[in-house]
Amino acid sequence: MSITDADREASAAPAPDSSAAADRPTGPAADPAAAADRPAGPAAAAPAPAEDSPAVPRRAALDWRIRFAVLCLIWGLSFLFIKVGTEGYPPLNVSFGRMVFASAVVVTVLAVKRQRLPRAGRTWAHLLVAAFFLNALPFSLFAYAETSISSTLAGICNATSPLWSMVLSLVALSEDRPTRRRFAGLGLGFAGVLTVLGAWQGFSGQDPAGTAMALVAAASYAVGWIYVRRTLTGTGDSNLSLSGAQLLAGAAQLAVATPLFSSFPTSFPVVPLLAIAALGALGTGVAFLMQYELVTEVGPTTAMLVTYFTPVIATIAGVTLLGERLTWNTPVGAVIVLAGAALTQSKRRPARTTPRRRSGDTAGPRPRGAD
Repeated sequence: MSITDADREASAAPAPDSSAAADRPTGPAADPAAAADRPAGPAAAAPAPAEDSPAVPRRAALDWRIRFAVLCLIWGLSFLFIKVGTEGYPPLNVSFGRMVFASAVVVTVLAVKRQRLPRAGRTWAHLLVAAFFLNALPFSLFAYAETSISSTLAGICNATSPLWSMVLSLVALSEDRPTRRRFAGLGLGFAGVLTVLGAWQGFSGQDPAGTAMALVAAASYAVGWIYVRRTLTGTGDSNLSLSGAQLLAGAAQLAVATPLFSSFPTSFPVVPLLAIAALGALGTGVAFLMQYELVTEVGPTTAMLVTYFTPVIATIAGVTLLGERLTWNTPVGAVIVLAGAALTQSKRRPARTTPRRRSGDTAGPRPRGAD
């Protein structure tokens, strides 16, 4: 899974997919529908990037391929962390804890770099809306969903976020022109969802409510990113500043909602608590920071590929570490979903333009020395 899942995701913490955030940090670097082809996803959650002045790239201590693999692993394991967390704590407690740990990481980095939170009241108002759709709502829905569905299915549902992004962008973003390829990707992606759910068997073995919540969570990321693109680009604040503010806003929202709609835990099981801490600190906070560095270093198109590895890692972790049952239609459907998502993110190639000939020019190659 901030304005994360990258990143996003990817996710993921205000960002992304991370672009791919419950799963990816939803952060500035994780916008799947952004014009720069940023990843979708469980980013799943940080705000859209401001137009920062270009910085001189510095050489990272670790090769970007290693950091890319680590980011895929973190986002993929986020669904396992959610599953383990909900075994010891109510879903809203899991989401609130996730936001607290993620906020602590990003705000600490913000303080170390001596950057300020946004000051404009209008920016904070937009961040409250973005935090709801990119953090509070999807994080909570994924936590509730995983009380009745497998972490594997949740990870695959998260991968549908680019599909929802396309559907909504066609309505809300006039600059997103539909193409036959993107429409084909949309149809293919949702056919993959039906394959994962085993539609020909009447969806037997899948909880409809849990599956619906996971799909709505993925759609919520798409709604949030469209809102971010319309309201939070060009604010003058840094990506890190917007991300820290969005995470704090999301944590405040869940701090109000959790005592109203959930019970306070009477015990504190250690393993689920550690899972929540890892989910927030790693799966949202650290993952967002890593994805932002990747986007800066290798570009958004390469960083976006994290989105497509997330459900693969989620499936492997769910089957091997949690003993979840895997039938043939789950991996086959997941591949179809990812193929459809990739098609919806494809862009039309600019048409080649042939330079106009001057009058008197003749067709065919010009002799050497004619110029």
